[in-house]
This record gives sequence, structure tokens and C-alpha cells, in this order.
Amino acid sequence: MSGTEIIDPDSELVRRAQAGDYAAFEELVGRHERHIYALALRIVGKVHDAEEVVQQTFLSVIEHLKEFRADAKFSTWLVRIATNHALLLLRKRSRRNEQPLGADYSHSEDDDDGPLPHPQFIAAWRETPDQLASRRETQQALQEALAELGEKHRVVFVLRDVEGLSTAETAEVLGISEANVKVRLLRARLMLRERLTHLFGDESKRVEPHAHDDL
Repeated sequence: MSGTEIIDPDSELVRRAQAGDYAAFEELVGRHERHIYALALRIVGKVHDAEEVVQQTFLSVIEHLKEFRADAKFSTWLVRIATNHALLLLRKRSRRNEQPLGADYSHSEDDDDGPLPHPQFIAAWRETPDQLASRRETQQALQEALAELGEKHRVVFVLRDVEGLSTAETAEVLGISEANVKVRLLRARLMLRERLTHLFGDESKRVEPHAHDDL
């Protein structure tokens, strides 16, 4: 067995679905629908829009399933399709709201070379991340913090830190450079950390931020 061979738990279902077995396709949908919905909701932020992304994703899978080649996992392929549909929906939303072209991910690198945000609220957390993660209200707070990110930073964070795509895969999906993926991810992490520290930080252990000279 090759050291680079991909082990895909969906491979047999995919093979059957490609051969016209609709029951196998339905099983694939059932296996991945909740995951794709959660991904879409993190990106688009609205339940109705997330449902539309899920629908369009699986319609695309029906249309292009025979083109799928096992050079990646089926689940990774699904994530790419769903992300592209989510981005298309966001761009349509931006046009309806008459937002400037800067809202387009593939062309919006204008602020990626600017200074990184400095943390203003620095404090030890009241509990460990593991303890916080076990609580339902924490999950809600995390989702709300994620929704407060700018869309282009949120998408990169979701693909890299939630979905586990590589930097190269994320760059390919979004049509931006790997360098911009890294910068946007760093910005997203810094902004999330600031927001979550406000929620979970111990005010009694707050540390004043250092002054930074402009470079």
C-alpha cells in the first residue's frame, strides 16, 4: 500500500452511486448532510441561506458525481463544493445590498498587508478551554463570535481551523494566494481570541496591553 494512498470510508458508496445506485447516493446525503449544513451556516450565517447551500451542493454532486476521482476524500470534495456555493450566495447577497467589489473574496486583499490587530483585553481565562467547550452556552458564544468576523476572515477560519483543509486547498477554493490565506487566518484567530477573552477572561487577572510603535 502506498504511503500516500487515501483511505476514504465513503469509497464504496461513491462507487455504487456513480454506477447509478440511488440508494447509495441517499446514504451519502444522509451521512454528510448535517456536516454540510453546519459548514454552510458558519459561512453564510442564516438558516435559510444555509439550507439553500445544502440543496445546491447536493444538486451539484448529482450532476458531477461521475467526474469525482479518488485523489481526495469524498468529504473534502463536498466541502469544496459547499464552500463555493456559499461564496456565490454571499456575493449575490453583497450585490443585492450594493456593497463594493471589495466584498469579493478573490479580489479583496486590500487590507491583508495592513497592521495586525493588537489585543486590547488580555486576561487569563476563568476556566480551561476544555472545561468551557463542554458547555452548550459556550458553543453558542463561539458561534456568535465567529459570526462577528468579517466574511472573508470567517471563511478562511472555517476552512482551515474547523474543516481542516490545508493552506493550499483553502487558497484553491477561495482563489487567493497561500500567503493571503495565512494572513487572513492569523487575523481571524487574533480577532476571535479578543472576542472570547472578553467573554471568558478573568477581569481580576487582566493585564494592560503594551504600547506598540508603528513599524
